[in-house]
Amino acid sequence: MVTTTFCISGAAITLAGDGVNSAITAGTVLVGSDFVVDTWIVQAESTINAVTRYNWTDAYGSLNNDGKKILESTAAELAAIKCITYDMSGYTSRVEAESMINVYRDGAIRAMSLLKDKKKEDFIRKA
Repeated sequence: MVTTTFCISGAAITLAGDGVNSAITAGTVLVGSDFVVDTWIVQAESTINAVTRYNWTDAYGSLNNDGKKILESTAAELAAIKCITYDMSGYTSRVEAESMINVYRDGAIRAMSLLKDKKKEDFIRKA
C-alpha cells in the first residue's frame, strides 16, 4: 500500500478542479491495489527529492510548518497535473486544462527552486 507524506489525495483532486474525471474523484482508478492519485503523489515526492537533492520525505517530521506547507503545495500541484492530464474531456476546453497545468507546473518549479536554495535551507529545516 502506498503511503503519502507531503499531502493527501484530496489536495491534488481539489486543485484539479471541477473538470477532473469522476472516476478519480470516486477513487476507483487504481494502480494495482493503490489509488492512482496516491501513486502520483508518491511519484511527486520522489521528484521533489531528486530535483532538490535532499530527501524531504525522511526529514519531514523535523521540518517547520512553513517547509511542510511548501512540500504539500508542490506535491499537490504535481499530482494535480497528472489528474488533469488523465482525462481532459471534463474541462470546458483543452485550453482551460492546459492553463491549469501551466499554472501548477510553474508553482511547482518555483517551490522546488525555494527548496533547493541553500540560503533558505536553515529556515525550512528548523522546526
